[in-house]
Amino acid sequence: MGRAFEYRKAAKLARWGNMSKLFPKLQRAITIAAKQGGGDPETNAALRTAILNAKAQNLPKAHIEAAIKRATSKDMDNYQEVVYEGKGPHGVLVVVEAATDNPTRTIANIRYIFSRAGGQVLTTGSLDFMFDRKAVFEFNKTDDMDLEELELELIDAGLEELEEEDGVVLVSGDYKDFGSLQNKFEELGIELVKAELQRLPNNPQEFTPEERNDIEEFLSKLDDDDDVQHVYTNMA
Repeated sequence: MGRAFEYRKAAKLARWGNMSKLFPKLQRAITIAAKQGGGDPETNAALRTAILNAKAQNLPKAHIEAAIKRATSKDMDNYQEVVYEGKGPHGVLVVVEAATDNPTRTIANIRYIFSRAGGQVLTTGSLDFMFDRKAVFEFNKTDDMDLEELELELIDAGLEELEEEDGVVLVSGDYKDFGSLQNKFEELGIELVKAELQRLPNNPQEFTPEERNDIEEFLSKLDDDDDVQHVYTNMA
């Protein structure tokens, strides 16, 4: 299996197991997408993607509608997306994506979590060469789907890798090809389960079970922060 499949199997959703943590993050992603590109998913691809991912995690329809409506609120005027990079326990490399109306508060919280774990926040851009940004799509294979033929269809749209495991198909490409790949899936009538921009480590590192426990505890604390949307590591 390729890196995208391995990353999909990681413990992010396990750490987000509590819906009280997951749902607000999904709602915030919808709100930001609606604020940036408008509240109509038909004309806002980013919003369509955010709604798709939210539905995949069973976010109620009422919550989705409320999140879109919130995009017009004055409370959203100062929201911005920020990225922090750092080194966590046992030297694990971490990229944190956040959405915040108060970057000063957010970076203070992030620094505290890193410091408590014996790590440190690094200068922005320090880890760019350690991670590849990828467009990753997931969908279920149907009985009449020819994956070899589909692969040929997707190459011109930016396909880099297509894998199938237990009826689940994962497609990945360069992050710049996210839009063209998403449009191709819509053109082909393929119903996506998930569509994301991910940061995949280009040199995944192995850690002992004890080290992994420390790292997962640290990552859970990052995920618990209300402003944090996504956390990526170089842990294999």
